[in-house]
Amino acid sequence: MFLGRVVGSGEPLWLPEDRAWALALLDVEADSCPECRQPWGEATDRANEEGYRAELIRCHACTASAQAVKAYQDKGGESAGLHVHIERRT
Repeated sequence: MFLGRVVGSGEPLWLPEDRAWALALLDVEADSCPECRQPWGEATDRANEEGYRAELIRCHACTASAQAVKAYQDKGGESAGLHVHIERRT
């Protein structure tokens, strides 16, 4: 949880430590695979070719979304720009 801080009058919104943490996060994100979020340096190293195990897990919310889009497309609907709102049934 982020509690933040109260910025007083005349105080900077970002302190040097805040900027350092934000820049560090950018570095970590830039060195991550956009799909699995594993570090590029480790995930692309030939020494780690057999070093990962993957498990298939179904997201039921994504399944419902994909089914709704497919049904829409099957009826001739154009999916370009389509966004899907997902709600959990109660």
